[in-house]
Amino acid sequence: MKITVVGRGNVGGGLAALWTAAGHTVTVLGRDGGDGTDADVLVVAVPGDRVADALGRVTGIAGKPAVDATNVYGLRAPGHESNAHLVRSLTGGPVAKSFSANFASEYNKVAGQATPPGNLVAAEPEIRELVDRLNRDAGFEPIHVGGLEMARQVEDLAPLLIGIAQNGAGPYFYRVSPTVA
Repeated sequence: MKITVVGRGNVGGGLAALWTAAGHTVTVLGRDGGDGTDADVLVVAVPGDRVADALGRVTGIAGKPAVDATNVYGLRAPGHESNAHLVRSLTGGPVAKSFSANFASEYNKVAGQATPPGNLVAAEPEIRELVDRLNRDAGFEPIHVGGLEMARQVEDLAPLLIGIAQNGAGPYFYRVSPTVA
């Protein structure tokens, strides 16, 4: 799969390394932008308040499936329920919210886990299979929370997850395990 990641920071760079190791062709774009024409999927991994600026510097993304991996700290773009909705308005393709509720500092430890860590996913139906593959190829088990209408709830988890880390857990992975009768 050809993946274009917009963002070279901890999240974008970390995911790019995981997907490259899984055999994907990954192009990582930084502040100068670039061309996303050849991408099968676009992954947006920039600071949450820079989504519009970052995507405005990338050509060839109209109609592309996109994964919003941003975190929102502070104000959201006016007129959009979530950053994932903003991404959809800028690309016009199906969107998923994923990779924003795990600690990027721990990506290098994903492969060493006895059980794949969980990763929350809010996705439109058209992109669900693709985002599941991206999760599994990065070493995560997707945890579906619903459609794109749940993206805001995933975004709003960041302060809670950080609070858990700061109050004794440190950076961590999470899993969801069904009960056994």
